[in-house]
Amino acid sequence: MTAFPDARTPWWAALTALVTTSVLLTACGSGGGDSGNSAGQPRSGGTLTFAVGSDAGCVDPQQVASNETVYSVRQTVDSLTDQDPRTGKIVPWLAKSWDVSSDATTFTFRLRSGVTFSDGSKLTAQVVKDNFDAVPKLGALGTLAEGYLSGVKSTAVVDPLTVKVTFSQPNAQFLQATSTHSLGIESSASVKKTPQQKCSDGVIGSGPFVLKQYVQNQSLTLARRTGYAWGSSRWSKKGEAYLDKLVFKVVPEAGVRAGSLQSGQVDAVSSVGKANEAALKGGQVTLQRRANPGVVFGLGLNNSRPLLKDAKVRQAILYAIDRQQIADTVFPTGTQPATSVLAHTTPDYTDLASRLAFDAAKTKSLLDGAGWKTGSDGIRAKDGKKLSLTVKWFPNAATNQPALELIQQQLKSVGVDVVLKQLQVTQFAPTLQSGDFDAVWGNITRADPDILRSSFSTKLANFYHLPPSSLDTALSEQAATIDAAKRGQLVVRAQESIVRNAYYAPVVELQTQLGVSKKVHGLDFDASSRLQLHDTWIG
Repeated sequence: MTAFPDARTPWWAALTALVTTSVLLTACGSGGGDSGNSAGQPRSGGTLTFAVGSDAGCVDPQQVASNETVYSVRQTVDSLTDQDPRTGKIVPWLAKSWDVSSDATTFTFRLRSGVTFSDGSKLTAQVVKDNFDAVPKLGALGTLAEGYLSGVKSTAVVDPLTVKVTFSQPNAQFLQATSTHSLGIESSASVKKTPQQKCSDGVIGSGPFVLKQYVQNQSLTLARRTGYAWGSSRWSKKGEAYLDKLVFKVVPEAGVRAGSLQSGQVDAVSSVGKANEAALKGGQVTLQRRANPGVVFGLGLNNSRPLLKDAKVRQAILYAIDRQQIADTVFPTGTQPATSVLAHTTPDYTDLASRLAFDAAKTKSLLDGAGWKTGSDGIRAKDGKKLSLTVKWFPNAATNQPALELIQQQLKSVGVDVVLKQLQVTQFAPTLQSGDFDAVWGNITRADPDILRSSFSTKLANFYHLPPSSLDTALSEQAATIDAAKRGQLVVRAQESIVRNAYYAPVVELQTQLGVSKKVHGLDFDASSRLQLHDTWIG
C-alpha cells in the first residue's frame, strides 16, 4: 500500500525541473518555461488573449479530447491529483493523500477541506462519487473519461472527505487518470445535467477560472475565480490566479493567428506550423514546444487484412518509412522522428530507434522473401494481386496530408501502392469501431503507458485487430502492478513486442508548438503537453 503526503514543490525547484528536463520544453531564442523573460516579480491583473485554430463545440472538460479546446476548459476544473511533467510522478491536488491497494484494485482518496465550487457548494466525497458514477453515462464524447473508469465496481463514501474507488480487476493506470482533465471534478448540479447540456452550457467547477461566455466557433471567455485557494501542489502561486481574464479566440487560419500575435492583437497562439516559424522567431515572440506523450503519429495497421496478416509485409512498411525526412520536411522545427510506439515524454518510454531505422534494402528483401515481385509499373504483385493499401485519414491537423503524401512516395519507391482517403473528423471513431480500413493515420495523447493497453490489447477494443499473443500478458500485468520498476519493465516489453511485430507503424512524435508574446510569463506545459494557466501572468 502506498500513501502520498500533501507536500509542496518550491517554485524554483519546479521551474528548474521544467527547464532542464529532457522532455523538450524549450523556447526558441531564449530558453525557459516562462518564455525566456526576466520581467521582475509576478504581478496580478490583465487579460491573456489566446488564438486557437479550432473549437470542439463542447465546453465540458469530461467530454473534450481536442487539445485546442482543452487549453481553455481545463482552467475551470480541478482534479484529484496532478502529474509532474518531468518525472511523471503523481502529486496532490484536490486529494491531499491517497492509498492504493497492493493489487491495484482499490484507490482511497482523502480530500482537502474547504474546497468549494463556483456556485458555492462544497467538495465532498459524495460529489466525487456523483462524478464517477455519472461518467459511464456520458456517451459518445466521453470515451476518454469512460475508459479511465472502465471496470469500476463501486465508488463509496467512507466519510465526508474520504472516497474509495474499487475496480473489478487491477487497474494501476487509474491514479494517473485522476490527474487528467477528463476526470476533472464538477459540482453535483453539473453532474445532474445531460451530457448535451454540459457541452453547450459549460459546467460548474472548483477551478481557478470560471466560464463567463461561450460562442461556438468564435470565442470562449473565462474570469478569475475569487477566493480560489486549493491549487495543485505543483503550482508556484498559492491562492487565486494572477490573470483577471482569459479570452480564447477561434482563428482557423495559421497565418492569421501568426499575424495577430506579431501585431499584438493576441498574446499567444496555438499550433504554430513550420511555415510560420520564421516570421515569429525573434522580435517580441518566443516559440515553446513539447512532444505530446502517448502513442506517436503513425499508421494504425489492420492486422486482420489479408495483406497485413503477414508480419514480413508489416515489417517491410516500417523499414520503408524515412521518419527523419518526414519530421524535417513537414513538421515544426524540433519534431522528433518516432523512436518507439510511445513518445519520449511518456513515462516508461524506451528507445527503439535502431529497430525503426529507414532501410529500403531491408524492405525489398522482406517483400522479395514474401513473394511480392515488382511489376512493370513499379508496384509489387503476388498471385495476380497488387500490393496496395488504402490509408484513411482525417483533417484534424494541417500536417496530416503532407505527411501521408510523403509516406505514399516513400512506399511507392519500394513497390507498395498507397491510396489516401480523406474522411470527416467525426468519422474517426466509427471507422476504428467498424474495422473498415487497411490503415488509419493518427495518434493518442496520454501521459501514462497504459495507453498501449487501451490501443493494443486484444481483451479491449482491439481496433487494430491484433491476434492474441504474449503482448496481452505484458499489457495486463503492467495494469496490475503498483511496483514502478516492475511496471516499467513490462511496458518496455510491450513496446518491443509492438515494434518487433510491426503491429503499428510509428512515424513521428506529435509536438505541440505555441507562439507566446514575451510579455507573457509562467505559461508552461503540463505532463500531457497541455496548459495550466493559474501561474501565468503578463508584465
